[in-house]
Amino acid sequence: MSDLSDPPVDADSPDSVVGVEGTDHITIEGTSVEDTVEFYRDILGMPLVLRQPNLDRSELTHLYFDTGDGRLLTAFVSDERESTDDPEPDRGDVHHVAYRIDHRRVGEIREGLREAGYPADEYDRGAFHALYTEDNNGLTVELVADKFAIPDDRRGEVLARAHARRVDDGAEFVASKHMRAALDDLGIDAEERDIGTAAAGRDYGG
Repeated sequence: MSDLSDPPVDADSPDSVVGVEGTDHITIEGTSVEDTVEFYRDILGMPLVLRQPNLDRSELTHLYFDTGDGRLLTAFVSDERESTDDPEPDRGDVHHVAYRIDHRRVGEIREGLREAGYPADEYDRGAFHALYTEDNNGLTVELVADKFAIPDDRRGEVLARAHARRVDDGAEFVASKHMRAALDDLGIDAEERDIGTAAAGRDYGG
C-alpha cells in the first residue's frame, strides 16, 4: 500500500472496495422552495425535474434539478427556512459546487449574473477558466469553461499527466502550457478554446 500522506497522482483505477462509475447527484441543504428554484432554475438554467416529500425528513421537500448532462443536483427545502448569505462551512462540509458552461458565453454569463444581482468573479485556473458566484444561501458556485475540448473519458488522464508536467516544471499549479504538453504526450487532438485572460485569483473563497 502506498504512503497515504503522499499519495501518487495518476488516472489508473485503484483497487478499491466500491469502484464508483460516476456522479449521480449532489444534495444541498436549501431554504425556501421559491428562493431555491429562482436561483437553480431561473438563474443557472437547470430544469426542475422532480419534486416530492423528503423520504427521511417528512417536514422537508426534496427538489431535483437536471444539471445538463443527466446528473442531478437536489435540495432539501422548506418554506419555514429563510435564505442566508453567510454560510460558514466546517470540515466535512461542501465548500463549493462546480458546473460546466459554454466557453463562448463566459462574458455574457458574467454580465447576466451581475445584472440579476449576483456576484460574478472571473479567474484563470490554469486547467480551465472559471466564474464564481453564490446561490441564495451564499454557497459558492463555480461555473467552469474548459480551455480544451477534452473527451470526458480522457479528462482524468489529461489532468494526471498535466500534474506530472507541472511537477517536472517546478510550478506551483497547473497552467495552460502543462495542459498542452499533456495532450501532446497522450496524442490527444483537443481544440484549444479562446476564452480570454483573467487573473489567477489564488485566494478566492479562502
